[in-house]
Amino acid sequence: MQGIPRIEAPQNLTALAYESIKAYILRENLDEDTRLTEESLSKQLGISKSPVREALNSLCTEGLLRIEPRRGAYLRRFSRKEVLDLYNLREVLEVYAVSLVEVTSQLLAEMRKSVQRTERLLKARDRQGHIEEDTRFHELISKATGNAELCRVISNVQSQIWLCRRKTYDLSSSSAPSAHGAIVAALEKGDRKAAQAAMRSHIAHVRERLVAFMDSADRVSSPSRNGAEKALGIPRRPAR
Repeated sequence: MQGIPRIEAPQNLTALAYESIKAYILRENLDEDTRLTEESLSKQLGISKSPVREALNSLCTEGLLRIEPRRGAYLRRFSRKEVLDLYNLREVLEVYAVSLVEVTSQLLAEMRKSVQRTERLLKARDRQGHIEEDTRFHELISKATGNAELCRVISNVQSQIWLCRRKTYDLSSSSAPSAHGAIVAALEKGDRKAAQAAMRSHIAHVRERLVAFMDSADRVSSPSRNGAEKALGIPRRPAR
């Protein structure tokens, strides 16, 4: 008679808690002052506090959360310099990924389908679906490099960037189909340099739109500026 398989609870629960909490903070339109506690999260997930604590620590290490002792966890706040640093790093990584990608007919077909889905999602004003499809397009490229470590780093950078731009996503979302299409067209022609240039231009466009918005918010009157900074997660500067 075969016995019941032993459940590796601590390890599995920590991984499940991590994935669930990460999806929640990236999916929901949370305010940067929203408090996430071990107690509330463990009750919602129906598990003990220990795996939740480990998951929160991992998300903090990845730059998605900030943990305040005896208070809880909060979404990370990004300064203008941190936003620029992240986008500059993403540009280097993704342009490099294009240079490594193994171009196959299957990959090109999947990328074309992704561009078409993005167009449909934009027309349907399906914001969440569009965000997921945008991420999927870039994952197709990174995974096709065969470099697991590169995939991991790009995924983490993209998650941090999403926290930066989630409330200003509409500023550049409409440019995604044409930008993605240009990358696919270049790869179909076997022109990697053109594909790299298209990727560089795509990331630079999004970066410029976000930074311009942040700079504009910084120039407006004090009450409006503080509200805009709060919306973007920018730390308020002390009065001079």
